Amino acid sequence: MTADDSPDEREPKATDSDADRAPRTDGSGTDPGSAGTSDDADGEIDSDSKHEQLEEVRENAEGEYLTTDHGVRVTDTDNSLKAGERGPTIMEDFHFREKMTQFDHESIPERVVHARGTGAHGYFQPYEDPDLGEYDEVSELTKASFLQDPDQKTPVFTRFSTVVGSRGSADTVRDVRGFATKFYTEDGNWDLVGNNMPPFFIQDAMEFPDLVHAIKPEPDDAIPQAASAHDTFWDFASLKPETTHMLMWLLSGRALPRAFRMMQGFGVHTFRLVNEEGESRFVKFHWTPKLGTNQLVWDETQKIAGNNPDFNREDLYDVIDEGYAPEWELGVQIVEEDEADRFDFDLLDPTKIIPETKVPVRPIGKMVLNERPDNFFTEVEQVAFHPGNVVPGIDFSNDPLLQGRLFSYQDTQLNRFGSANWDEIPINRPIAERHNNQRAGFMRQEINEGKASYKPNSIGDDDPQEATEAEGGYEHRAERVDGRKIRNRSESFQEHFSQARLFWNSMTEPEKQHIVEAARFELGKVERTEIRERTVYDLFNNVDHEFAKRVAEGIGVEPPEEPGDEMPTHDREDPSLSMENRTPETIETRKIAVLLDDGFEDDHVSKTVSALEEENARVKIVAQAFGEREGADGETVEADESLSTAESVLFDAVLVPGGGDSVDALEKQGDVRHFLEEAFKHKKPIGALGEGTELLESADLPDVDVAGDGEGPTESTGVVTCRDDGELDGFLEEFVDAVAEHRHWERDSTDVSA
Repeated sequence: MTADDSPDEREPKATDSDADRAPRTDGSGTDPGSAGTSDDADGEIDSDSKHEQLEEVRENAEGEYLTTDHGVRVTDTDNSLKAGERGPTIMEDFHFREKMTQFDHESIPERVVHARGTGAHGYFQPYEDPDLGEYDEVSELTKASFLQDPDQKTPVFTRFSTVVGSRGSADTVRDVRGFATKFYTEDGNWDLVGNNMPPFFIQDAMEFPDLVHAIKPEPDDAIPQAASAHDTFWDFASLKPETTHMLMWLLSGRALPRAFRMMQGFGVHTFRLVNEEGESRFVKFHWTPKLGTNQLVWDETQKIAGNNPDFNREDLYDVIDEGYAPEWELGVQIVEEDEADRFDFDLLDPTKIIPETKVPVRPIGKMVLNERPDNFFTEVEQVAFHPGNVVPGIDFSNDPLLQGRLFSYQDTQLNRFGSANWDEIPINRPIAERHNNQRAGFMRQEINEGKASYKPNSIGDDDPQEATEAEGGYEHRAERVDGRKIRNRSESFQEHFSQARLFWNSMTEPEKQHIVEAARFELGKVERTEIRERTVYDLFNNVDHEFAKRVAEGIGVEPPEEPGDEMPTHDREDPSLSMENRTPETIETRKIAVLLDDGFEDDHVSKTVSALEEENARVKIVAQAFGEREGADGETVEADESLSTAESVLFDAVLVPGGGDSVDALEKQGDVRHFLEEAFKHKKPIGALGEGTELLESADLPDVDVAGDGEGPTESTGVVTCRDDGELDGFLEEFVDAVAEHRHWERDSTDVSA
């Protein structure tokens, strides 16, 4: 599905008079867009509605005169107005003052957390007949209208981000990733503001400033940038056992996503769904990527940060520009309120997850991102999320971290934008009508008519009117609240290691090794011995004794002799927690480098490129320099990348076609050997045909069986080779399977020096 799936005709816009208000199709008030100030939506919302609204504020300077901000044409924008050619600048130069003032103020304060972000437009569409288990219809769960109609496409804007680093840091740091989606629904905006990991570090919002102060660069020297590997973070974490579960996720491959389109998302908190009858159920929200959940490796991330610090951002925009539309399923875990106490953890504890072995995720719809922003600042930087932005049918739980976020997000937007009117910025403005008594404030954009800006009033017939719940008004769930004012935490929040152990048990051995290596690196950067010891003895040894010993051996800490006193004894696993179980059999959007030079085997290139592109892979020709390369039979191809800019870390796989002259030229280029060895070290699929196999042999990749003369396809730890041109189809089948595996963890690459 693409953004082209839009109606051919648009109805004329409704006027703003009361007489033109159209009743909602369900009889509850009036349809959004049938009247209002500047937010007409032609009576209904579809996937193009936000795009059409933003058209009103888009500006294109092609063929136009340069003007001031107030529309006056400018004759000279290179020279300030002076008293004589060498005289002082004159204060009356309004163009200079305006131009310089705009420049001085063109940046807004970056977010304290989630400063480095990337965003894209798209739509959400409910599934026709979702599997809801014991529930027959979505309407049994929620009255949220945008989740009901499978023919309705609700516009969305999604922003992905890192948490710790500044706006100028790299994409590939070890960090949690933000996953925030703004749904522009007919009933107002819903912001699902989450992360790519389902638990969180802390249980109460009161602790959030301490967490962020600890994980940010240390205040005396502002070092390190975008990293948790330093004393203050691990000092805080080692003193807060509640962080342990999240630490396990942070040390895993989840913190190094291959791409945003290969990253899960989670609402983190327990919310409520409320139906028309007022019945409430607890819910956890999940985003599941169509292309699987895949990771980078640590050495690779460091090199990518140097080669292309915008790797994830650029990748998202590249795949959209090339015609792909990244897709995620929105799923829900539903728990009846009277069953909430059947778990051995508290549903309101944000450091816990609901294991999918206990409650399956029920997919209810899909999100497709198919349009990049026109202007990064006005859309990605100015988009402002708030978990308190909900619509009828979605409500909050008493999760103490969520409750604090309901205050902090509004407050932080006031700080960033310097005005309560941040919601009037086009990317934040709802498509649903806005009518209230707000009239003033810094940078107010709406021009509100009428004398009355208060309620009750008789001058304006007491408009705008309050809506009943039946008319679409938002009603918080009526929940009995009774208790003493107290600063305390429920006893049900006091167990911190069971789910951390569940996560560890659910990992494959390569994934466990990644966690161990990550912990050794992180704690290896910690200077104070007591912090390293406390983390090993008080946290890791209460997750798994062998895990704690393996970490200790690499950081100069005496390994613990016995398991920790609080280590759970269970051996439970949840297959959904392992990324290895979330790799689908597809190579769609995988980026594959084809290394060649003049004299390449024409059939090898034409047939492999065609076959791989039919599988929706993104194939790039990589040569010593840009320009045409001529094959042995006279065919030519254009190099997409040069070896000076195309490192192996920027690709998912590499292929070397045959052709004696081509391979001879490649063998003389040191960059090529490094390219192959580095791809091998990072467990990536490698393919070679004909004489190309000789290049692999010269690279001396350890424990790899290369096809001999006249042999058909040979696969060895993700390295696929073939010397028989008659077996090209078989080679391609093997190579596609190798690429679909993403990484070949069984490969021993410890002796590769790349």
